[in-house]
Amino acid sequence: MRTSRRIVAFACVTVAIFATRPSGAFDGTADADPQSGAAPLAVVAAPTGGVAVVKKIVPPANIPNIPESASLTALQYAAEDGHAAAQWKLGRMYATGVNVPRDDLRAFEYFSKIANQHAEDSPSAPQASIVANAFVALGRYYSAGIANTRIKADPERAREMFSYAASYFGNAEAQYNLARMYLNGVGTSRDTKYGVRWLGLAAQKGQHQAQALLGKMLFNGDHLQRQAARGLMWLTLAQESASPEETWIHDSYNTAMAKASEDDRAMALQLLQRWVQGRRD
Repeated sequence: MRTSRRIVAFACVTVAIFATRPSGAFDGTADADPQSGAAPLAVVAAPTGGVAVVKKIVPPANIPNIPESASLTALQYAAEDGHAAAQWKLGRMYATGVNVPRDDLRAFEYFSKIANQHAEDSPSAPQASIVANAFVALGRYYSAGIANTRIKADPERAREMFSYAASYFGNAEAQYNLARMYLNGVGTSRDTKYGVRWLGLAAQKGQHQAQALLGKMLFNGDHLQRQAARGLMWLTLAQESASPEETWIHDSYNTAMAKASEDDRAMALQLLQRWVQGRRD
């Protein structure tokens, strides 16, 4: 596959991006996004143990030119013509089993077409969100592999996949998954510094699992200087977006609230107000 030929080069670029940046407090405050120096590359990848990989596939914010009422046949014709939006819709259908029998290998193949054909598209291109999400979807498939198929779990390829989506496209889901891989040492050497940097970038973009993990680490002083108020702020944001099934986020928030002092809570509220205002500006 074309995408594999640039994997090694991209891995070097990712390391160089962080190597040239000064270390900081890693508290999730605004920092320059490392995507600016990444060279275009497409990859397909996967982690096995230790990484909390999100199972859901998040759809892009908008998918141009394909009506919701498009038939399966129409989507298939458009996909064969290289239409990324049609390929994405079909991949989602087969991945979730909506209106078609679930077939993860077929979903993988549609996502792979997007990655192969559009890896070098500009991050500002209309279809960029589709391409980035295709990379993330592929990374999740490679995280566990697809049973009884040629797609095997491959942690290193997973890291490369998430690295590309995180750096070149600035995708928050990829940044969160990449952070977990560095924090847990899956598919790469354990590196808390890199892990927390990616976590902070994803949290700033509103990825609630990243917000929750960063908040928990800050509140407890886990691998970071303890900042209880800032940690509580991130946990507050995270629990507001978390689904009922994400009990670890709600439990982390409730535990932090119970342990926090009145001063911590008051400061967290101030930080939260500033963060919300900054998002509006």
